[in-house]
Amino acid sequence: MVVVLMGYMGSGKSTIGKHLAEVLNYNFIDLDDYISGKENSSVTSIFNTKGEIYFRKKEAYYLNEIVSTSGNIVLALGGGTPCYGNNLQLIKANASCVSFYLKLTIPQLVKRLFTEKAARPLIAHVKDSDELQEYIGKHMFERSAYYAQADYSINTGELSIDEGVEAIVLKLI
Repeated sequence: MVVVLMGYMGSGKSTIGKHLAEVLNYNFIDLDDYISGKENSSVTSIFNTKGEIYFRKKEAYYLNEIVSTSGNIVLALGGGTPCYGNNLQLIKANASCVSFYLKLTIPQLVKRLFTEKAARPLIAHVKDSDELQEYIGKHMFERSAYYAQADYSINTGELSIDEGVEAIVLKLI
């Protein structure tokens, strides 16, 4: 089984995903880290040197590679992964995939992301929390229709890591 975690950056996909993998005794894969390893380059560097189109093609290729395996995996997608190409259809068409949208409100995302914006290239340029809220709001407007197609939606904004993991495990039973 491949447990696919999707949602906006800062929603807890990697953090919850690592703990979920431990609880389930599955392998954990962060898609961005996987791409970086295969390409011997950071995602930021790939974007800067080869462009977004190249990155999105590689992202789709490696996503297909991962979901086509027969192992038990918890897979944390990049925030935009389900929104490009046929990535979401690939996940939904694969009987071994169960997808979860880790959902937070825009104010919760702003609170989580503003303090770490320097480490996140897409929002490093943002000057203040109002600008970040506007940026996230625009993205969420564009992406929410994709995220909503996940098999399950978990509101993780007020949950601890353990509670988020438990909420997912209960849906898998």
